[in-house]
Amino acid sequence: MIPMALNLIEMGHSVIIGTGKENRVFFQTETPQIQCIDFPGFKPRYSAVLPQYLMIAAGIPRLLFHIIAEHYLLRKIIAVNNIDMVISDNRFGLWNRKVKTVYVTHQIRIPFPQVIRFLEFTGIFLHRLVIRKFDYCLIPDLPGKLNLTGRLTHGMRLPDNVIFAGILSRFPVKKLSQDGSDVTHQYTTVILSGPEPQRTLLRHKTEKLLDCKGIKGVILGCTNENESGAIKQGNITIYSHLPGVRMQEVITGSRNIIARAGYTTIMELVSLNRSAVLIPTPGQTEQEYLAKRMTGKGWFSSISQKDLKNYNFPEALITHLPAREMISESNHLLPEALKKISEEDQNQGHRGKSKQKSRPHFGRSMLLKP
Repeated sequence: MIPMALNLIEMGHSVIIGTGKENRVFFQTETPQIQCIDFPGFKPRYSAVLPQYLMIAAGIPRLLFHIIAEHYLLRKIIAVNNIDMVISDNRFGLWNRKVKTVYVTHQIRIPFPQVIRFLEFTGIFLHRLVIRKFDYCLIPDLPGKLNLTGRLTHGMRLPDNVIFAGILSRFPVKKLSQDGSDVTHQYTTVILSGPEPQRTLLRHKTEKLLDCKGIKGVILGCTNENESGAIKQGNITIYSHLPGVRMQEVITGSRNIIARAGYTTIMELVSLNRSAVLIPTPGQTEQEYLAKRMTGKGWFSSISQKDLKNYNFPEALITHLPAREMISESNHLLPEALKKISEEDQNQGHRGKSKQKSRPHFGRSMLLKP
């Protein structure tokens, strides 16, 4: 959402970010010039023992209640803040017939576990019904054969309102950093992300790995608190939070990188032209697929969380990542996508919405994180 917000501001929009408390510190630090309002998202429950797909299935009633509740809450926020356009990140209920709404997702196809893979078409069908409620659907990826999402958004008929927005990152992407082949720093960076308890489990496992092998390490993102001070634990330096510029310096200076296989993390690493060892969150089929795909392409390597204790760090980093080609194409896709969705409809909008001709071309946009 950060590159979208900054691009919209450059275009003349007034932007508001709606987020839950767990992400508020992040946005206030990275985009202090943008107003934040409270709009909590749905928080899936994770387990240290049970597969994630079972937790998702058990949480469906709670998810449906949240979708309905946030749909009606959005009405009030639009009225109070005079919103003209809403851009939301995988939030099913945030469509509205009175303003332009944009749905952002990197997975039209939600991957199912292997044992029920034959039911994936039902997920695609239901997801398409959700997407049709919105004026536009932005996919943060490339539209051609060179792409990150693979079967999550390619190899199927896409909804008519889909626009590819390119690789998105909060880090500057117009000038790529070194590819890691000449890095002289001898530390390994661990990037923690995702919900508990899996975030803490990965932290403990990587701490033990680095300590056992005597490797100098930096661990980023231990909590969501706004604490940028360093904590030293033997050969490991721990940061709860780092501003974007400082975080970029740490990542690009690393000899090796360990990270979750979350899509945002992968996009940001690509934007910095850095590969990593991806560790998918256990039971999260999307991350398991992305880790397998990135490894198969030779762009990243991956290992399961349970096998991490046996990991041997490579002497040389992977250098097959086609980051420059991806970023070169992405540089024009996002501005073009935002220009298209920002254009004022003079007569009828998508789905036949009536638009008021008196509405200013550059209005107030709200971006919402899950």
